[in-house]
Parts: sequence; C-alpha cells; structure tokens
Amino acid sequence: MSDGAALAGPDGRPRCPWGLSTEDYIAYHDEEWGRPVRGDDALYERLSLEAFQSGLSWITILRRREGFRAAFAGFEIAKVALFTDADRERLLADEGIIRNRAKIDATLANARVLADWAPGDLDALIWSHAPETPGPAPRTLGDVPAITPESTALSKALKKKGLRFVGPTTAYALMQACGLVNDHLADCSARRS
Repeated sequence: MSDGAALAGPDGRPRCPWGLSTEDYIAYHDEEWGRPVRGDDALYERLSLEAFQSGLSWITILRRREGFRAAFAGFEIAKVALFTDADRERLLADEGIIRNRAKIDATLANARVLADWAPGDLDALIWSHAPETPGPAPRTLGDVPAITPESTALSKALKKKGLRFVGPTTAYALMQACGLVNDHLADCSARRS
C-alpha cells in the first residue's frame, strides 16, 4: 500500500501512483499530464473533457476521448458553435461519449460563447492564471490541492465571460492537465523530463 508517494512503474521509473493503474494512465501521465497545452481549440477540448469528468474517474474520459473528438468535431470551437438541435440529439444518443445532458449543453454553450472571442483570448485568459512562481513540489498525493486561489480566480473569470461547468475544482484539474501547475510528485520521473 502506498502512502501517496511516487511508486516504481513496470519499467522501474518512479511515477505518481494515480498514473500506474493501467497502460492508458501510464501513457497519459508520462506524455501529456502537466505538459503545457496552448491554443484555444486545444484548451477548449481540455476544459470540456474536465467538465465531463466531473463526478467520474478520469480513465472513463480518457478511454472515450477519441469518441468525444469524433462527436464534437475535434473540439474546433468554430464548428461546435454551429451545432444544431439535431446535433444535440445525436450527442445525447452517442454511446461513445458520456451522455449527460447538462454537460453536453454546457459544451455546446461554451463553444457558442468562445466563437465570439478573438483568436487567442481563451489561451490568454487561462494562462494569465498560472501562478507567477511555482509552489513546492508535492511529496505525496495528500500534498496536492483540489483547488487553489488561482483556480478559484480562473473559475470566476471563465464564469464571468459566460462559460459553464467551470467550477474551481474543474479549473484546477485543467491547470494541472495543461501544465499551468506542475503537480507531478517530487520523486516522479515525469517531473524531471
């Protein structure tokens, strides 16, 4: 049993314990999580997937990510903003995604809001909430917060601009996933790569 500290993976490299349960998680942990993500469409995708994850395990979303990408036109904001009621009904029936009405509606509404923004505005807004100085590297999973003052501020800023399903916990998960913060544990090999 782990105390939440980094553990050796199948290749002997130490990793955050959450990233060891499946091959999917190992790849996501090693290659994506905590790496900087830039660009409005890429950030819209991550924001949408984090919203869909709310109340579920991340592996559920990770394993359906290609289904989400197909269903939501690759998360191209301009395309999703044009989705019709027929598209909404198609999404509600799509077994390749999470068929949660509130989350689907939020994803569509967010695209419509973002379509009116200037290119780069979502990227600039999200990245403006990255901490100016990184905090200390967490030693165990217990050292990793669920929300921070920056995620609370980001959540408020996104909501003020009309975005939905962007609470402080979702905003912090986005910050972690997109590299605004580095919450790989101190002894995790991904922290040093």
